[in-house]
Amino acid sequence: MSLSIWEVLIRVGFAVLCGGAIGIDRGRKRRPAGFRTYMLVCVGAAMTMILGTYLSVMLTTVWRPALGNSSLVTDVSRFGAQVINGIGFLGAGTIIVTGRQQVKGMTTAAGLWASACMGICIGSGFYIASVICCVLMIFVIVVFSRLERFILSRSKNINLFVEFEHLDDLSLVIEKIKAQDTKIFDVEVTKAKHSENNYPSAIFSLRLPKKKTHTALMTAIAEVDTVRSIEEL
Repeated sequence: MSLSIWEVLIRVGFAVLCGGAIGIDRGRKRRPAGFRTYMLVCVGAAMTMILGTYLSVMLTTVWRPALGNSSLVTDVSRFGAQVINGIGFLGAGTIIVTGRQQVKGMTTAAGLWASACMGICIGSGFYIASVICCVLMIFVIVVFSRLERFILSRSKNINLFVEFEHLDDLSLVIEKIKAQDTKIFDVEVTKAKHSENNYPSAIFSLRLPKKKTHTALMTAIAEVDTVRSIEEL
């Protein structure tokens, strides 16, 4: 098997399209890794497999006379294995823990890893698997994200970040929550470092009663005069 310039162009171009198709949605949502990042990851992974194939071909053809009786060989999959390991540092850089104790970037990191795997498939010429992978990744990122929001919006378990004026106001917030027949599992008092006014805050782990919506509970808590902000985590 030989790699012509057209085959290389097809594989690299296909990697750009597939990586970009996934990255464009992430970029639109202002995620840490967006359109160009996904394209570069996919193209880089594809190039490693193209390089492995090229070395394998050259060792058995052009370079063979120079090797003589040497049994030097190359493992085409070795470069791809290093990509899978190496993409970890890039994915880890997208995962952060916010001041509100939220872990963000997990989907982005997983997407980068999957994009690298897709690039390896493209670089090895396995186009059918690449197309299936690309379509499924777009489906998961776009469609399933809406399904996830739908399910979470109807979940009876909820985490709320509430910011208030004084630490003594915490009891008022707790009383308001209990008045809504809502069970409190945990309360974590934090300091809103991101706030210009440096208001105290708390993260509540709650379970709503039947027929009580997230919006109704948040509206009730917001009625407390000293509450400055409220957000669902």
